[in-house]
Order: sequence, then structure tokens, then C-alpha cells
Amino acid sequence: MKSPALCYRRFAELPRRGKPEPGREWTLMAAVVQLTRGQDSGRVEKEVVSLGTGTKCIGRSAMSPTGDVLNDSHAEVMARRGCVRYLIQELHRVVSGSTSSVFDQMDENGRWRLKPGVSFVFFTSHTPCGDASIIPMMEIQTQPCPPVPNLKRRVQEPDRGPNTKRPHLEVQDPHLEDGGASVDPPHSEDPSQNPPLKPELEPGVDIHRTGANTGVLRVKPGRGEPTMSLSCSDKLARWGVLGFQGALLAHYLQGALYFSTVVVGKCPYSPEVMHRALVQRCSHVSGLPVGFSVSPPVLVQSSLEFPFNQAQTELQHQAGQGRISPCGAAISWCNVTEQPLDVTANGYKHGVTKKVLGTAKARSVLCKLELFHSFLSLVSATTSSALPSSLRPGLSTYWDYKQASQSYQQAWNQLQHQAFPLWPRSDRNLLQFR
Repeated sequence: MKSPALCYRRFAELPRRGKPEPGREWTLMAAVVQLTRGQDSGRVEKEVVSLGTGTKCIGRSAMSPTGDVLNDSHAEVMARRGCVRYLIQELHRVVSGSTSSVFDQMDENGRWRLKPGVSFVFFTSHTPCGDASIIPMMEIQTQPCPPVPNLKRRVQEPDRGPNTKRPHLEVQDPHLEDGGASVDPPHSEDPSQNPPLKPELEPGVDIHRTGANTGVLRVKPGRGEPTMSLSCSDKLARWGVLGFQGALLAHYLQGALYFSTVVVGKCPYSPEVMHRALVQRCSHVSGLPVGFSVSPPVLVQSSLEFPFNQAQTELQHQAGQGRISPCGAAISWCNVTEQPLDVTANGYKHGVTKKVLGTAKARSVLCKLELFHSFLSLVSATTSSALPSSLRPGLSTYWDYKQASQSYQQAWNQLQHQAFPLWPRSDRNLLQFR
């Protein structure tokens, strides 16, 4: 079975909680598929190890200095964070002396490598928000997905030559609420017949339009205020250089982990635009430390459409169902033994009351604090003789552990300096939790 069909089937097998109401709500889906090629047979086994849905981000004012809120609930981010949980579990197994389907062979510095034949494919049901979604309108006129409101003001991104635009970052205008006054019309065969976009459609994904600045960083829209979350196009481009494992797990790995392929479901899509957004912007980066490289994925589009996307929801909509809107919940499922399913809304566990906010009962297992605690559990399970050399004594906070991942930080500095100089660096004051 091909990866998209495998991902859609995994989604269908999940419980109803957190899924969109058919015909009234829509969502987006992403997943990570592990491929394992047999050393003797050459046969490739495919397994969905992480899946996520969601379209929302919290605003800047809702961010927490204790890391207990999930800032970005876009499907791609949910899938990647769920995959990090899966990798932590697999590292737990090898440091405890058990076998893992992912890692083997530790080096003298306490770092592990991927098993031969293991690779990871990233699937998303839609083009990632941000630069990958800035597609010339004439290329997508026959595509089923309508555009969403243009609620942006622009500031430019990096100079790469005499004919390129000056550096800027594109951010949402905080004065324009969802359904604000300035919108781009949906495309049609006859441009003169393009009616105004329905104001109730929220900007869950980026726009498909002409006239937009391309190759730039973009901040995801929030509900009435700016977010601090960069677009999924920007994050995927970053993962193509730094890996998707993050700074913490880089302590335990001999090299960064990269997606071999990115597969996009049936939706507005341009190979040239995807290449620009995910590959071209970082292709010139050099001077990376050992274990890191510019590792662009193979880019592929599938002919299979996600049945809960916006276009399919509009086709299924019936009178009396109310307005069509993005699903407010986000789902994470990953192949772990403890709490594989996590349903959230507004950065917290779905359905929690105000009384438990600020407690463990309200936290998503994907928030920074919970992932950090999972990592610390891995560190505690590692014998002193097998502890990675970069985990020096005296580290205590989330910030400390991230900064101690020196090779990762060196790679990030090179990437930021050469490709993304306006990428906001993390606020140290928001990362001092433990």
C-alpha cells in the first residue's frame, strides 16, 4: 500500500474524538511513515509512526514561560512532534539494552545511528502553508481547494544577489481579525466571475494566489493577534538542513535525521513552487558541522485526496448544518506504548476546564515541557558510561540542554546566517523551565 493510503487508513482507524464533523468542519492531516528495507530480501515495509491533524496556532500573548502550552497545532507540526515522541521511545529501548526498529550501534560518544535500510517519509494532505502555497493562480484554476483570506502585511527576507528583494519577514496584520476587510477572491475559469470570498472562512492555511512575495519567511496567522509560529514551509525547509529530530535528540544521534521524501496529497500543487519553498532557499548553505548537511527530500504529489479537507467538506455540506469552519481540535497519534493519542484545543488537552489549567492534567504530551520531561527520562535511563559526551554536568533547564547540543546550534547558526537571517530566535526567558 502506498504511503498516502496508509496514512488515510490510520486516520480512519482513530477514535471519533477530535475529528471534524462531516459536512461542516474541515481539517488538514500530516504523517510520518517509517520505511524499513530488508537487508536480504530488499522488501520495503511501511509503517505510520506518527500522525497529526490541525489548522490552529495560539497568539503571542497566550504563550507560556513554563512551556506547558502547545503553540503550533498545524498538522505538520503535530506529526513531527509525535515522531519525536516515537524516537525518544526507541532510544529508551536501546539505552536500556532492548532492541529497536530504528537505532543500533552506539559510538564512543554515546550517540546512536539509524539502522541500515531505515528511512522516513513525510506525508501531508495539502501543500504546506507559507511559501509552498504561493502558487500562480493560473496553475491551479482547475484545482478544488479555494484560496483563503489574504490578511498579511509584508516585510522582506534575505538578499541573495543584485536582482533579489531585500530581506523580509511576512507577518499578519494584528488589526485584521479573521474574515477581515481585505481578502483575495477565489479563482475561477473566468476571472470576471470571481465573487468575494466568504468572510467566515478562517485562514487555517496560507493563500494560493498571484501577487505575493515569494521565497520569504511567514508567520502563521492567529485569531486577532500575531503568533510566533513560522509557516510549515519554513519549518520543512529548516528540517532539510537541521533534521527533524530537534536539538535535544541531536545529543543522542550520530547525525541529523532527514525526510527522504515529502509527499503531498491531491490539492493545489506546483512542483516548481514546492522546490523553491523547501529546497532552493537552503541549497547554498555551507560550513555545516559533521553530521549535518543540506539534505533536500524528493518531492512527490499523490492523486489521493483527504476526505476531510475543505473542498470535500464543502461538497458534503447540507442545508441546516451551519457555516463551514475549520475543526477547532487537533489530533496527535504516534506509535508509542504510553498515551499514543492526544487531542488538543487552544494549546491544551481537549475538554479541560479552567480549574485544571496550569496543571499536568491540562498539558498536551506534545508541549515543550512534556517533551522535555520525556527527554529527561531518557537521560535518567542512560548509564553514565553510555551518556552522550555533550550532556555535561550542570545542565538543568530546557534552554541549557538545547544550547549544550553544540553541533546542532552550530548548524542552526550557519542556516540562519546564510538563509534565514530574520528567523526569530527563541526567547531565552520562555525556555527556563525544567
